[in-house]
Amino acid sequence: MKPLKKSAVAVLIALTANLPTSAFALDAAELYVKKTCVACHGKDAKTPILPIYPKLAGQNADYAYNQMKDIASGARNHGQTAAMKGIMHLVSDEEMRAIADWLATLE
Repeated sequence: MKPLKKSAVAVLIALTANLPTSAFALDAAELYVKKTCVACHGKDAKTPILPIYPKLAGQNADYAYNQMKDIASGARNHGQTAAMKGIMHLVSDEEMRAIADWLATLE
């Protein structure tokens, strides 16, 4: 295999420099566990620990994402959001989007 020329390396760097690498490179199912969503909403996102907690599997991705954003910002603020507000500062915008998109694929 021939080594890449400097110009080819420069092109590769330029092409990959703008690719998202954080949440999109991560597995959203892994994020769901890592960011502790699983603790309240269940391993399958269908069996929350309390009946007042929402089932997340199959939710519309934009809806789920907007709910997470609103909880993080304080725009959505009532008794049930108190626990999530403390968690949402640990979740980036890209991670919220990845999790929301993944939840929408679940049945």
